Amino acid sequence: MNHVLCGLAANEALPFELVGRLIAVADEDVAHSLAGRADLSREQAVALAARIEESAVRLAYEGRLTAADVDPRTRPQAALALLDERSGDPEWARLLARDPDVERRLKLAACPGLPADVRETLAADPDVRVVAELAWWTTADLAARLAHHPHAEVRRAVAANEATPPRVLAMLVGGEGLPPAERCLVCDVEETPYAHDPHCPRLDCGLRSGAACDGSHESTLHELAGQALQNPATPIEVLLRFADHPSTLLRGLLAARPDLPPETAARLAGDPVPGVRGALAENPAIGDAVIRVLAADRGHDVQRRLAHNPRVPLDVLSGLAAATKIGSSLLPRIASASPAEVEHLSGSSSPVLRMLLAERRDLPAAIRDALADDPDAKVAKSVARHPGLSAARLRSMVERHGARVAAGVAANPDAPPALLEELAGHVPPVRKALREIARHPGATGPALLVCLADRRARQVAAGHPALPPEVLVELLADEDREVGRAAAANPSLPTAVMAELVAEADGTPGARPGSGAVGIG
Repeated sequence: MNHVLCGLAANEALPFELVGRLIAVADEDVAHSLAGRADLSREQAVALAARIEESAVRLAYEGRLTAADVDPRTRPQAALALLDERSGDPEWARLLARDPDVERRLKLAACPGLPADVRETLAADPDVRVVAELAWWTTADLAARLAHHPHAEVRRAVAANEATPPRVLAMLVGGEGLPPAERCLVCDVEETPYAHDPHCPRLDCGLRSGAACDGSHESTLHELAGQALQNPATPIEVLLRFADHPSTLLRGLLAARPDLPPETAARLAGDPVPGVRGALAENPAIGDAVIRVLAADRGHDVQRRLAHNPRVPLDVLSGLAAATKIGSSLLPRIASASPAEVEHLSGSSSPVLRMLLAERRDLPAAIRDALADDPDAKVAKSVARHPGLSAARLRSMVERHGARVAAGVAANPDAPPALLEELAGHVPPVRKALREIARHPGATGPALLVCLADRRARQVAAGHPALPPEVLVELLADEDREVGRAAAANPSLPTAVMAELVAEADGTPGARPGSGAVGIG
């Protein structure tokens, strides 16, 4: 019955009084659903937090609890959540900075706006993981100091911190001005040289995949370089050395930098690894010359990724559309096309380009309607979800293209109920269309009953408010627990049935005998 109560706890139509009764018997799962309710009163939120600490954390993050509602000694996780939201008492941070539970200190170290004395306490924590977590999020001045920390794990975290000063990031990348790191997480626990088995069978092993140390802490320093490459505050000039680095990962991260110089981009366009060239292809920083070089690149996924570059010229995109499978997603360059370019694309002889244009949802009515009338099914399929299409045009699309456009038409917000019923009755069934009908606001009871026959549409349909109440009650006992949960969360579930479910949970006299009375046996 737990899954049904979880659904009921999320039901927006659950009466206020029943919410209170459900709080009194909630377990962690039910409490999680209750904590997400928008209509919880302050008293109910406090009562729920007092019952289940996990719900207190969610309530704290959602602003439903204040510092006055939380005791950090009995509800430390909720206190940490409020501190993370800058809503907690600074004294809590001082208390939790010395908490014997390292997981709580780790969480505290990631909180913003910590008092200076708390940051100093955490910077001296005996567990280096806490210091590293602090280094990842702390202020510029402390990050600069922690860059000199003897442990490589802390330096790795400093390299990821966007508040770290650029000059410090340059030091971390180049190693100049810093003494060598003395320890890393690998040599803390293993005798070197050591390489972590990628299929390590030890359940208590905390080392990351690829961890290795021969005394130089090589895997951690490699990760440090990766963090610096992804940090926008790192000066690009100190990163250019990675253009020839033996690590494909590091070259790929350099190729993705938005401040990549043209000469380095041209160099990386000749990289022997397609993945590096693919990362470069998506980079908006590359110029026309490099784009055209990559457009002829037959390496794995390079051309597809280039098609997603927002700066790719339309003539190049046209060639890419003919050369590779791009898919039917809205490409950034298509999304930013000017009115004149939209007009040009709508008349393209390439059905793929017309299909890509049809993914836009802000097309002028005349162009939208022309694409809906397109003789190519993939063009019509892409435009089928576009709002504003008339019922007659939607029906015409189905008549011309059948099952190929049925799901798109069923997802159209302007599809009328009668058309949805027709699509639901299509023989043979179009399963993707049934799933769209199941979530369509305009779906009728008869159409939804058909959707229940599809395994994947059934759960969605069970949550639709147009489903007949008597069917909802039956679905509470469905063999698929998620269907039962969705039915319990349905606002059309009769209030009397909601009351019976709660009564069975809290043992209130007056409930019908046996859980089978409401179909949840």
